[in-house]
Amino acid sequence: MSLSEWKLKYLEYCKIQRNLAALTLKAYGRDINAFIEFLHQQHGAPSVELVTDTMVSQFLVEQYSLNISPKSLARYRSSLNNLFAYILQNKGINNNPVELVNTPKIGRKLPEVLDVDTVSRLLNIPAESEIAIRDKAIIELFYSSGLRLSELSNLYWFNVDVEQALVTVTGKGNKQRLIPVGKHALIALEQWKSIGKLWDVGETGYVFISKRGGQFKQRSIQARIKYWAQRQGLWERVYPHLLRHSFASHVLESSGNLRAVQEMLGHADISTTQIYTHLNFQHLAKVYDKAHPRARKKPSHLKSPKNS
Repeated sequence: MSLSEWKLKYLEYCKIQRNLAALTLKAYGRDINAFIEFLHQQHGAPSVELVTDTMVSQFLVEQYSLNISPKSLARYRSSLNNLFAYILQNKGINNNPVELVNTPKIGRKLPEVLDVDTVSRLLNIPAESEIAIRDKAIIELFYSSGLRLSELSNLYWFNVDVEQALVTVTGKGNKQRLIPVGKHALIALEQWKSIGKLWDVGETGYVFISKRGGQFKQRSIQARIKYWAQRQGLWERVYPHLLRHSFASHVLESSGNLRAVQEMLGHADISTTQIYTHLNFQHLAKVYDKAHPRARKKPSHLKSPKNS
């Protein structure tokens, strides 16, 4: 089979066997297509077994020359590595040409978070309308349980266990997880529930319903959070994932339990969660520099000598 045929077979495998999201599949396909186009232009479309690590390196160097970021280069390499690993597993090649190819190291950008006071200010939403009651429940649940935007939008009432203060969500890879819900979020959900049931004209069972009576879509949720941030006079750009970051950072700061935060966030790899450890260390370092007397003052032997 040609590399293009292997690509189609691999993407079908990712869709059916790995249950990957449509956007992820699209990204994989785009990365692989770029490599196939490069091979056509530079090497006359060699057969799969003739693709070498040198060709892969040349492709990444060409992408780098186009000012592609290190993060995107790493994604290209990952997409190709997964493809050729699949071909190897299915005996289409004898070795994976991507394994020995390196990409530039990526400096991980620390996520933004809101401090506790800012979150409290955001959540100080008056129950002046049915929409305000719904929106408060949305923001409370985001911050209480660290849900992803898609998880919150797709949440059903049968996923919410008020007595046990738990919510069941379906995350990436169609994996389910149980997450605790705080009392403020539970109160906000109870206040919204009777209204939401009336709005749900199609009896869909979704927790969050639009004024038109259907599922409250992700873009609309983002817009309402932005609205309330502006309404509450916040300068920060507030969005759903920022509330998820804030949840993770604040829970980790209070508990120090990295594994528990990993489970609540639904991270497959704990290294993804560890970035919040770096974030909290950065915060602690700033507090130390401001508060500790021996951090603020230079030792006497380092001070500039006075003119005599």
